[in-house]
Amino acid sequence: MLAESDHMATAGVFQRWQAGDVVVLVRHAERCDQSKNPCLGPADGITQVGSAASTDVGKGFNALGMDHADVFSSPATRTMQTAQYMFGKEASRQEWLAQCGKTMRDDVVAHKTAHRNLVLVTHSGCISDFEKQTGFKHAPTSQYTSALFVSVTADGQLKVLGIVNSQDWPTVLDKRFASK
Repeated sequence: MLAESDHMATAGVFQRWQAGDVVVLVRHAERCDQSKNPCLGPADGITQVGSAASTDVGKGFNALGMDHADVFSSPATRTMQTAQYMFGKEASRQEWLAQCGKTMRDDVVAHKTAHRNLVLVTHSGCISDFEKQTGFKHAPTSQYTSALFVSVTADGQLKVLGIVNSQDWPTVLDKRFASK
């Protein structure tokens, strides 16, 4: 959990983000079809609660800096809506972020551009596939709008840095700006 103690700093997240060496897998926000909260629109989209959480997570990413970052999303309504609320614009639709499976780790590496961070808005199953393929032991399913931070070296090696859950972004950012 990157929000605990000074884990963001000790894991080198801020420095790696500035260097453009980070991939973040973000799970979509709360689904309409699995919640009693008011829905934004289509039944396969996100709830109003999910849109607010997405906006808050987006504020966290914007505070880190998005000048050297690409945003890709699964084409599913819930992931596209999550990305829209996070960044105020449509993300690049990527079919591979909906299919996932045995090639997820390699697909992530293949889509990472050197010196540019990559934010991937996807599904819990895809994040689980990625975690299994990288040997990262985590919860059976990720929380809505949680962010899994991974560093990628120039030779395609991966190192899982940790997770920030949506409610933890204020703590993460407070620690970052307090250390400056």
